[in-house]
Amino acid sequence: MRTRNFLPMNQADMEALGWDKLDFLLVTGDAYVDHPSFGIAIIARVLEKNGFRVGIVAQPDWKDLKDFQVMGKPRLACLISGGNLDSMVNHYTAAKKKRHKDAYSPGGESGLRPDRATIVYSNRVREAMPGVPVIIGGIEASLRRFAHYDYWSNEVRRSILLDSQADLLVFGMGEKSIVEVAERLNNGEQIDLITDVRGTMVTLNGDGVPNDTLILPSFDEVAKNKKKYAEAFWVQYNQQDPFSGKSMIQSHGRKNVLQNRPSLPLSQAEMDAIYALPFMGTYHPSYEESGGVPAIEEVEFSLTSVRGCFGACSFCALTFHQGRIIQSRSAESIIREAEKMTWNSRFKGYIHDVGGPTANFRRPACQKQLSKGACSHKQCLFPEPCAQLENDHEEYIDLLRRLRNLPRVKKVFVRSGIRYDAVLADRKSKFISELCEHHVSGQLKVAPEHVSDAVLRLMGKPGKGVYEEFVQEFKKTNDKLGKKQYLVPYLMSSHPGSTLKEAVELAEYVRDMGVNPEQVQDFIPTPGTLSTCMYYTGLDPKTMQSVYIPKSMHEKAMQRALIQYRNPKNHGLVEEALRLAHREDLIGYGPKCLIRPRRYIRDDQQEAGTWKAKKPTRRSGMKKKDVAGKEVLSKDTPLKGAPGKAYKGATGKPERSKEAQSAEIPYKGAGGRPKRLKDAPNIGKEAKERRFKDVVKAEVPYKGIPSKIRGTDNPVPNGKSRHHGTKKR
Repeated sequence: MRTRNFLPMNQADMEALGWDKLDFLLVTGDAYVDHPSFGIAIIARVLEKNGFRVGIVAQPDWKDLKDFQVMGKPRLACLISGGNLDSMVNHYTAAKKKRHKDAYSPGGESGLRPDRATIVYSNRVREAMPGVPVIIGGIEASLRRFAHYDYWSNEVRRSILLDSQADLLVFGMGEKSIVEVAERLNNGEQIDLITDVRGTMVTLNGDGVPNDTLILPSFDEVAKNKKKYAEAFWVQYNQQDPFSGKSMIQSHGRKNVLQNRPSLPLSQAEMDAIYALPFMGTYHPSYEESGGVPAIEEVEFSLTSVRGCFGACSFCALTFHQGRIIQSRSAESIIREAEKMTWNSRFKGYIHDVGGPTANFRRPACQKQLSKGACSHKQCLFPEPCAQLENDHEEYIDLLRRLRNLPRVKKVFVRSGIRYDAVLADRKSKFISELCEHHVSGQLKVAPEHVSDAVLRLMGKPGKGVYEEFVQEFKKTNDKLGKKQYLVPYLMSSHPGSTLKEAVELAEYVRDMGVNPEQVQDFIPTPGTLSTCMYYTGLDPKTMQSVYIPKSMHEKAMQRALIQYRNPKNHGLVEEALRLAHREDLIGYGPKCLIRPRRYIRDDQQEAGTWKAKKPTRRSGMKKKDVAGKEVLSKDTPLKGAPGKAYKGATGKPERSKEAQSAEIPYKGAGGRPKRLKDAPNIGKEAKERRFKDVVKAEVPYKGIPSKIRGTDNPVPNGKSRHHGTKKR
């Protein structure tokens, strides 16, 4: 049995294993982290388990073909993923500004992957290894598999399968699909003949359409007609169920893209088998010198217990990627992983999380989903929990108890999001009490997202009243336990349907809650979500009714600033937003006001000349034409009393202070006039000593006012003065 180790990343690693050729080469936009939270690691280990030789090229230099050829041509295919995040989301903020850090790269360094990484890598592999089949997958490929709106280019783009020139696309989590494709390739079947595997998308030439396949509006239609785009997306959205979903085809001119039916959900035994694979649990040691890979910090000692989510929030892409049917691991599988975790030398006794997309979903919403799939005409929780919902937290509570009772485990936290509407719907298990007593570290993150009923309806989230009920239950439970613990609400600005009126309503709620949100999620229209469809088309695809869309960057900035109205930097944006919303009542000094008014010049004051501007504070070392013909000191102005010597800041150089040392200690407020005391006959020696007794005794300059001259026996610390230097006290 081979010793557990990282998969090969170069020719030397292959030689150490006695391999002369790979079966599959995996190319990823992330650093190589051999942990089940990283999709490429799961696919690699699944293929390895099925007897294939697998190597990984992580973050290759896309400008150099040699980086792709480091392990030679693979025997069967090259598998490409942009990484754990869509590369455009990884690179750019909601304001389309470049991000400075990349948590999935060594040392958090940005710029180690290209924009649209899947497309770039795939085309470079075509150049580097002609004739090798190319298969793309991962979140970027999965969400961009049909014609889709791209926020960063502000246009409808073709299917990524065509732009990447790949042979096949695997969507969703992909374990079952990739194994079937691998086996068929290994049996000698040509890649262009593998067109019917569940969970894959392929290109088709000609007009032939497979039986029982839905025909979507073409790329040309959805690119030109927003109503057609909304109609096409709604069909795609409702066909992602593995039991009721059908194949779909979309024309892109001379080529068509065909999505086969989604893969069937994994059984509990299959899930357990995947998470029992020999993952190393951390990043490759080659990244140690760079400081490691930051993304591992939150997940290294976290446990994935489920996949999928039946919450179906409009802004979430999980429906398109993992689906609405919950797939869970057995408690025994999770306990075994936790026991292995406790033997890790880096483990400090804290399990950071036990969950998944939603922590408190441990089973399908109802038994019907396991045979007939999720309902296409309604949701499980919105607008009210379904009567058929099997909502019992007892099994999850028991799992948490078993984990916290393991040797060497001090605390087990729940940091995945929890659906508080599902918690409130379960009145039997006392989940809130168990959560507050054992699994909260002082703060619990929840996601009300907004408070306006109009916006929450479009988000697919429960109303404000449900959140307020949970807040009261949480507070009541902590009071009973004698604990001071708090809720940290996740809030979202600029979601479709949110006008300035709704944004102000949210700001008022933030004020009344008494919180100061440091992090606010500005809505990003990522491919594969209902909300993105609304953003692009201005239509709700469910009803085809018009939706207000805050599209301008300035309005988005105002809506975000309103939530963070306490930040002084946002004052101007908040004031502008309040005036545009005709909510000047929130500008003032009252307890309900969001901001205080600025000082404005009335027109009558300006005309009458009665308004006087406040004189700017003068700092020594500054010189400007403040009033015509009048100058103040600047850095390069020679000092009076020190002719010929330019003032260069408080550097503490002895040359500056020789003359000051030879004279009597001057009054520093005199601004560079050392002869002032000598020329004042009415001030005697006694008066001088009385006036400057502290200075005379200490034999140092008076520190109350910035000095123009300092003595060498009292140098400025570190060559910096309080007013001239860069440091502040």
